[in-house]
Amino acid sequence: QVQLVESGGGLVQAGGSLRLSCAASGRTFSNNAMGWFRQALGKEREFVAAISWSGSMTHYADSVKGRFTISRDKPKNMVYLQMNNLKPEDTAVYYCAADAAPLRIGIPHLGADFGTWGQGTQVTVSS
Repeated sequence: QVQLVESGGGLVQAGGSLRLSCAASGRTFSNNAMGWFRQALGKEREFVAAISWSGSMTHYADSVKGRFTISRDKPKNMVYLQMNNLKPEDTAVYYCAADAAPLRIGIPHLGADFGTWGQGTQVTVSS
């Protein structure tokens, strides 16, 4: 069974940090770009960050640029999202996703580009 499992969410005060992890199992995603999305209560899912299949390119939403860092560890089949200087508006369920197209040129950022999704992990930032 192919699945992505997120972990590392929790409650943190504004200005704090969290590191989200995404573990892939059932198959390797070493040839797929990976991304993080989030969905706040009552809002639509939005793109947060993505990393190319090679790991050489990254792309961020303007709202998190300079605060969040996406990375991947191919041998471990893991993807991470380091979140620093968290703000209350970062509160959401965070989802890990794998690009549906292997060896894509460029970095996907639309939800429709991703074919495998995790179940999500809650991040709550208190003011």
